[in-house]
Amino acid sequence: MTSLRRRIRSIALFEQLGPGLVTGAADDDPSGIATYSQTGARFGYGLLWTLLLTYPLMCAIQLVSGQIGRVTGFGLARNMGQVIPKAVVTGLVILLFVANTINIGADLAAMGAAAQLLAGGGAHLFTVGFALVSLLLQMFIPYKRYVRILKWLTLVLFAYVAVVLVVKLDWGDVARGLVLPDPKVLRSKEAITTIVAVFGTTISPYLFFWQAAQEVEEVEHNDQARPLTEAPQQARPEIHRIRTDTFVGMAVSNLIALAIMIATAATLHATGKTEIATAADAAKALEPAAGQFAFLLFTLGIVGTGLLSIPVLAGSAAYAVGETRGWTCGLDNKPWEAVGFYAVIGGATLLGVGIDLLKIDPIQALFWSAVINGVIAVPMMVVMMLVASRRDQMGRFVAGPVLKTFGWLATAVMGAAVLAMLVTMI
Repeated sequence: MTSLRRRIRSIALFEQLGPGLVTGAADDDPSGIATYSQTGARFGYGLLWTLLLTYPLMCAIQLVSGQIGRVTGFGLARNMGQVIPKAVVTGLVILLFVANTINIGADLAAMGAAAQLLAGGGAHLFTVGFALVSLLLQMFIPYKRYVRILKWLTLVLFAYVAVVLVVKLDWGDVARGLVLPDPKVLRSKEAITTIVAVFGTTISPYLFFWQAAQEVEEVEHNDQARPLTEAPQQARPEIHRIRTDTFVGMAVSNLIALAIMIATAATLHATGKTEIATAADAAKALEPAAGQFAFLLFTLGIVGTGLLSIPVLAGSAAYAVGETRGWTCGLDNKPWEAVGFYAVIGGATLLGVGIDLLKIDPIQALFWSAVINGVIAVPMMVVMMLVASRRDQMGRFVAGPVLKTFGWLATAVMGAAVLAMLVTMI
């Protein structure tokens, strides 16, 4: 009976977790799966430390974005417009739209390739089908309704945890990989680019805009809720909720990422398979735990996270564009109630399909979309931290010393990684 109560409480907690958990789950999208898989296959345990490093940093920056939305009642783009010239905000929003569109295209292509792996047929047809399904779901079913199903489907990714438990690991090597960067690995140009990709797929700009926008929607759709600058008495429980939600969501995200990297290191890298060229190559990492069901689990994981993350990618771009234009925004609105907002979502999704038709290798496209996210994250993080520190916008809820320290540290680490990559390319 006690065990049953614990399970019920665990399920209830899972159901209550909101923007932070969805953000964390969307972080392990097909782009993330591909990036972590390629990192483990190419460098073994040599870059595990990147995930240990990114956890406190991603928590800090997501807390900043969530609190900006909940405190001010407005999304990031509108808040940024009060700190920097609107022309600069427009430029950042355009960069976000471009990066998200590339990411959508790469995710859709990976979903098509994964479905082809399981069912045969044409990958491009599957890609178009997934794009239409995702678009129709976003337009006619409230995101919060179907995300309840999709976030359970993402639990398939815990199959990578099973691989870690099944295969024989040198735990000494794993521990060293977690805490000690290997100087030999860091001297490689490919390793520096991969670090930017890992940072970019873990600390992604679209997640900043998404979590802030979801906190705004929490206020707009709850008659009792008000922006904290207007209702400071609501601050204690709301900030506690945002912190718990974010810490749990980011922990789930990084736990899965770590498991993917260790699993591919222990299976693919250990057997000399250091290049992942196809979806089938990536799926083989699951064979020790899943056996003949490896392709099925891989496909479910890719499709599930893809259907979860594409609305986040398209939606975050639509929120950003809509806020700068003063449009009605929100996935709970019907298409005819927020025409401009849904036009951006449709445009980003259809352009993503167009990228797939260019016949770009989906695995490489996923990796490089992560690199692009890492590059454009830096200026956005700088402006976010400026917003979080401004008393005229945040009132008495400006970022505290600890949050401010980790937020600026995250910005500096991301900037240093991008700078190192650019230097190695010269």
